[in-house]
Amino acid sequence: MESTLSSIPVVPPPFAHGLTHFSQALARGQAKVVAIGSSTTAGEGNIVAYPDRLLPLLRAQYPAAAISLDNRGVGGQEAPVELLRFDADVISRHPDLVIWQVGTNAVWQDPGQVPPPPTFFETTKAIQDGLIRLHNETEADIILMDLQYVPALLTPAKKDKAIAMVVAIGELARDAGVNVFRRFAFMKALHEIEGVSFDKMVDPTDDKRLHDSDWVTQRLAWALKLAIAAGADIA
Repeated sequence: MESTLSSIPVVPPPFAHGLTHFSQALARGQAKVVAIGSSTTAGEGNIVAYPDRLLPLLRAQYPAAAISLDNRGVGGQEAPVELLRFDADVISRHPDLVIWQVGTNAVWQDPGQVPPPPTFFETTKAIQDGLIRLHNETEADIILMDLQYVPALLTPAKKDKAIAMVVAIGELARDAGVNVFRRFAFMKALHEIEGVSFDKMVDPTDDKRLHDSDWVTQRLAWALKLAIAAGADIA
Protein backbone atom coordinates (compact mmCIF):
# COMPACT_ATOMS: atom_id res chain seq x y z
CA MET A 1 0.00 0.00 0.00
CA GLU A 2 1.30 3.43 -0.89
CA SER A 3 2.46 5.50 2.05
CA THR A 4 1.04 8.91 2.91
CA LEU A 5 2.54 11.64 0.82
CA SER A 6 4.94 14.07 2.44
CA SER A 7 3.49 17.44 3.43
CA ILE A 8 6.55 19.05 1.80
CA PRO A 9 6.49 18.34 -1.95
CA VAL A 10 9.78 17.57 -3.64
CA VAL A 11 11.07 20.37 -5.86
CA PRO A 12 14.08 20.25 -8.18
CA PRO A 13 17.43 21.67 -7.05
CA PRO A 14 18.29 24.99 -8.72
CA PHE A 15 20.43 25.03 -11.81
CA ALA A 16 24.10 25.87 -11.40
CA HIS A 17 23.94 28.53 -14.12
CA GLY A 18 21.45 31.18 -15.13
CA LEU A 19 19.70 30.73 -18.48
CA THR A 20 21.06 33.93 -19.99
CA HIS A 21 20.27 33.35 -23.65
CA PHE A 22 16.77 32.06 -22.98
CA SER A 23 16.11 35.02 -20.69
CA GLN A 24 17.29 37.46 -23.35
CA ALA A 25 15.11 35.76 -25.96
CA LEU A 26 12.10 36.07 -23.67
CA ALA A 27 12.84 39.77 -23.25
CA ARG A 28 12.88 40.14 -27.05
CA GLY A 29 9.47 38.49 -27.13
CA GLN A 30 10.33 35.28 -28.97
CA ALA A 31 12.12 32.19 -27.68
CA LYS A 32 12.80 28.78 -29.20
CA VAL A 33 13.41 25.57 -27.27
CA VAL A 34 14.69 22.34 -28.85
CA ALA A 35 14.30 19.06 -26.97
CA ILE A 36 16.37 16.12 -28.20
CA GLY A 37 16.60 12.63 -26.74
CA SER A 38 15.04 9.19 -26.79
CA SER A 39 11.61 7.87 -25.79
CA THR A 40 11.32 10.19 -22.78
CA THR A 41 11.43 13.05 -25.27
CA ALA A 42 9.61 11.45 -28.19
CA GLY A 43 6.86 9.89 -26.10
CA GLU A 44 6.10 6.22 -25.48
CA GLY A 45 2.77 4.46 -25.83
CA ASN A 46 -0.15 6.59 -24.70
CA ILE A 47 1.94 8.83 -22.43
CA VAL A 48 2.15 12.45 -23.55
CA ALA A 49 5.87 13.26 -23.50
CA TYR A 50 7.32 15.93 -21.24
CA PRO A 51 8.08 18.49 -24.04
CA ASP A 52 4.40 18.61 -25.00
CA ARG A 53 3.55 19.30 -21.37
CA LEU A 54 6.40 21.76 -20.81
CA LEU A 55 5.48 24.11 -23.67
CA PRO A 56 2.08 25.23 -22.30
CA LEU A 57 3.62 25.61 -18.85
CA LEU A 58 6.31 27.94 -20.22
CA ARG A 59 3.76 29.89 -22.25
CA ALA A 60 1.68 30.38 -19.12
CA GLN A 61 4.78 31.46 -17.20
CA TYR A 62 5.80 33.98 -19.89
CA PRO A 63 2.59 35.10 -21.63
CA ALA A 64 4.27 38.14 -23.21
CA ALA A 65 6.67 35.98 -25.25
CA ALA A 66 6.03 33.73 -28.24
CA ILE A 67 7.64 30.44 -27.18
CA SER A 68 8.07 27.48 -29.51
CA LEU A 69 9.37 24.01 -28.70
CA ASP A 70 10.69 21.57 -31.31
CA ASN A 71 10.46 17.98 -30.10
CA ARG A 72 13.29 16.04 -31.77
CA GLY A 73 13.08 12.87 -29.72
CA VAL A 74 13.52 9.43 -31.31
CA GLY A 75 12.76 6.37 -29.19
CA GLY A 76 15.62 3.98 -28.51
CA GLN A 77 18.42 6.33 -29.52
CA GLU A 78 21.46 7.26 -27.47
CA ALA A 79 23.98 10.11 -27.52
CA PRO A 80 26.23 8.91 -30.40
CA VAL A 81 23.32 8.63 -32.84
CA GLU A 82 21.66 11.78 -31.51
CA LEU A 83 24.90 13.65 -32.12
CA LEU A 84 24.64 12.72 -35.80
CA ARG A 85 21.30 14.53 -35.89
CA PHE A 86 22.59 17.76 -34.35
CA ASP A 87 23.02 19.67 -37.63
CA ALA A 88 19.47 19.10 -38.86
CA ASP A 89 17.60 18.75 -35.58
CA VAL A 90 19.30 21.24 -33.27
CA ILE A 91 21.89 23.62 -34.71
CA SER A 92 19.99 24.61 -37.85
CA ARG A 93 16.97 25.53 -35.73
CA HIS A 94 18.85 28.31 -33.91
CA PRO A 95 17.54 27.49 -30.43
CA ASP A 96 17.74 29.71 -27.38
CA LEU A 97 17.50 26.70 -25.07
CA VAL A 98 18.41 23.05 -25.72
CA ILE A 99 17.24 20.22 -23.46
CA TRP A 100 19.21 17.02 -24.16
CA GLN A 101 17.79 13.94 -22.42
CA VAL A 102 20.46 11.29 -22.49
CA GLY A 103 22.11 8.25 -20.93
CA THR A 104 19.30 5.76 -20.31
CA ASN A 105 19.65 3.50 -23.32
CA ALA A 106 23.39 2.98 -22.88
CA VAL A 107 22.62 1.57 -19.44
CA TRP A 108 19.40 -0.32 -20.11
CA GLN A 109 19.74 -1.80 -23.60
CA ASP A 110 21.12 -5.35 -23.88
CA PRO A 111 24.77 -5.42 -25.02
CA GLY A 112 23.96 -8.58 -26.95
CA GLN A 113 21.34 -6.99 -29.18
CA VAL A 114 22.01 -6.25 -32.85
CA PRO A 115 23.23 -3.61 -33.32
CA PRO A 116 24.61 -3.33 -29.79
CA PRO A 117 24.03 -0.15 -27.79
CA PRO A 118 26.92 2.27 -27.42
CA THR A 119 29.37 1.59 -24.64
CA PHE A 120 29.60 3.75 -21.56
CA PHE A 121 32.68 5.47 -23.00
CA GLU A 122 31.11 5.99 -26.43
CA THR A 123 28.08 7.56 -24.78
CA THR A 124 29.96 9.92 -22.50
CA LYS A 125 32.35 10.90 -25.32
CA ALA A 126 29.38 11.73 -27.55
CA ILE A 127 27.85 13.86 -24.78
CA GLN A 128 31.16 15.69 -24.36
CA ASP A 129 31.47 16.25 -28.12
CA GLY A 130 27.86 17.35 -28.36
CA LEU A 131 28.28 19.93 -25.62
CA ILE A 132 31.33 21.33 -27.41
CA ARG A 133 29.35 21.60 -30.65
CA LEU A 134 26.42 23.29 -28.96
CA HIS A 135 28.78 25.78 -27.32
CA ASN A 136 30.64 26.52 -30.54
CA GLU A 137 27.77 26.47 -33.02
CA THR A 138 24.79 27.87 -31.12
CA GLU A 139 24.09 30.63 -28.65
CA ALA A 140 21.75 28.43 -26.65
CA ASP A 141 21.63 27.64 -22.98
CA ILE A 142 21.99 23.89 -22.43
CA ILE A 143 20.22 21.56 -20.03
CA LEU A 144 21.19 17.89 -19.82
CA MET A 145 18.48 15.60 -18.44
CA ASP A 146 19.80 12.44 -16.80
CA LEU A 147 18.23 9.01 -16.28
CA GLN A 148 14.86 8.07 -14.82
CA TYR A 149 14.73 6.40 -11.40
CA VAL A 150 12.73 3.27 -12.22
CA PRO A 151 12.92 -0.46 -11.46
CA ALA A 152 14.42 -1.37 -14.86
CA LEU A 153 17.52 0.68 -14.00
CA LEU A 154 17.71 -0.40 -10.36
CA THR A 155 18.25 -4.13 -10.81
CA PRO A 156 21.54 -5.63 -9.55
CA ALA A 157 22.73 -5.83 -13.16
CA LYS A 158 21.97 -2.18 -13.96
CA LYS A 159 22.05 -0.05 -10.83
CA ASP A 160 25.80 0.57 -10.53
CA LYS A 161 26.07 1.49 -14.20
CA ALA A 162 23.03 3.76 -13.94
CA ILE A 163 24.51 5.62 -10.99
CA ALA A 164 27.87 5.88 -12.78
CA MET A 165 26.11 7.39 -15.81
CA VAL A 166 24.30 9.92 -13.62
CA VAL A 167 27.63 10.90 -12.06
CA ALA A 168 29.32 11.14 -15.46
CA ILE A 169 26.58 13.36 -16.88
CA GLY A 170 26.95 15.66 -13.89
CA GLU A 171 30.71 15.85 -14.35
CA LEU A 172 30.42 16.52 -18.08
CA ALA A 173 27.93 19.29 -17.41
CA ARG A 174 30.15 20.82 -14.74
CA ASP A 175 33.18 20.78 -17.02
CA ALA A 176 31.19 22.34 -19.89
CA GLY A 177 29.52 24.95 -17.68
CA VAL A 178 25.98 23.78 -18.46
CA ASN A 179 23.01 22.74 -16.35
CA VAL A 180 21.63 19.34 -15.44
CA PHE A 181 18.01 18.54 -14.72
CA ARG A 182 18.64 15.78 -12.21
CA ARG A 183 15.72 13.51 -13.04
CA PHE A 184 17.24 10.51 -11.28
CA ALA A 185 17.56 12.38 -7.99
CA PHE A 186 14.18 14.06 -8.37
CA MET A 187 12.34 10.79 -8.97
CA LYS A 188 14.28 9.08 -6.18
CA ALA A 189 13.08 11.84 -3.84
CA LEU A 190 9.50 11.40 -5.04
CA HIS A 191 9.79 7.72 -4.15
CA GLU A 192 11.65 8.06 -0.85
CA ILE A 193 10.43 11.41 0.53
CA GLU A 194 6.92 11.75 -0.84
CA GLY A 195 6.37 8.00 -0.65
CA VAL A 196 5.21 7.62 -4.25
CA SER A 197 5.18 3.98 -5.28
CA PHE A 198 6.88 2.65 -8.39
CA ASP A 199 3.44 1.49 -9.50
CA LYS A 200 2.45 5.15 -9.72
CA MET A 201 5.76 6.30 -11.21
CA VAL A 202 6.02 3.71 -13.99
CA ASP A 203 3.79 3.42 -17.06
CA PRO A 204 1.38 0.60 -16.10
CA THR A 205 1.42 -0.75 -19.66
CA ASP A 206 5.24 -1.13 -19.66
CA ASP A 207 6.17 -4.64 -18.56
CA LYS A 208 9.85 -3.65 -18.72
CA ARG A 209 9.27 -1.13 -15.87
CA LEU A 210 11.38 1.45 -17.71
CA HIS A 211 9.14 4.28 -18.91
CA ASP A 212 7.68 7.05 -16.79
CA SER A 213 3.97 7.13 -16.05
CA ASP A 214 1.58 9.89 -17.03
CA TRP A 215 1.56 11.11 -13.43
CA VAL A 216 5.31 11.34 -13.02
CA THR A 217 5.80 12.83 -16.51
CA GLN A 218 3.52 15.69 -15.48
CA ARG A 219 5.48 16.15 -12.24
CA LEU A 220 8.72 16.18 -14.23
CA ALA A 221 7.40 18.77 -16.68
CA TRP A 222 6.25 20.97 -13.82
CA ALA A 223 9.57 20.60 -12.00
CA LEU A 224 11.50 21.40 -15.18
CA LYS A 225 9.35 24.48 -15.70
CA LEU A 226 10.16 25.63 -12.15
CA ALA A 227 13.88 25.13 -12.72
CA ILE A 228 13.83 26.91 -16.09
CA ALA A 229 11.87 29.84 -14.70
CA ALA A 230 14.27 30.20 -11.79
CA GLY A 231 17.25 30.01 -14.13
CA ALA A 232 15.79 32.59 -16.51
CA ASP A 233 14.82 34.95 -13.72
CA ILE A 234 18.34 35.10 -12.24
CA ALA A 235 20.12 35.42 -15.60
